This record gives sequence, C-alpha cells and structure tokens, in this order.
Amino acid sequence: MAIDGFRAGLTAYRDRGEQRVFYHTEVDKAHSRKGLAATLVEQALNDARATGKRIVPVCPYVARFIKKHPEFDDVTDQPTPQLLHWLDAELTAQ
Repeated sequence: MAIDGFRAGLTAYRDRGEQRVFYHTEVDKAHSRKGLAATLVEQALNDARATGKRIVPVCPYVARFIKKHPEFDDVTDQPTPQLLHWLDAELTAQ
C-alpha cells in the first residue's frame, strides 16, 4: 500500500497450490493507528478470494482480522504443521 508515492504498509504471502499463506503484515510507524492495516488486509483477502485462492492466516494480524470478519470463513484454512514447515523452508530459501 502506497501513500503519496511511499510504501506505507504491506502484507506478505506465499502461494502454495490453491492456498495463499499470509505470514506478515506491517504498517510504517508514521501511518500507524489509522486503520491502514485493516484496509490493507481486507483488500489482500478480497484479492485472494477473487483469484480463487484459499486463505491461510499464519500472520497474527491476519488471523485476528479473520476472527472479526466471518465473511472470510468460507475461504479460510487453518495452518497445519506441514504447511508451517513448508513456509519455513520457503522463507529460509530466499
């Protein structure tokens, strides 16, 4: 998410087959407490749904957001130990 041409926040994910695994969300401190994280995550989740992906909330912020927004329950999978192992390998290989 950009504001005035500068990156104000991001939500990071990796795709694994039909799943989009969200593992990190951050908002620049200059823009915190303005609801940007919620807007960013909601847009990312809507994009995942629109592209036919299932959502896996590894990121604590994304997990909390989904708990407050049950409209995403139909496209949400919970992280499994196998998925977490896969994600760790993906992120380590960077």
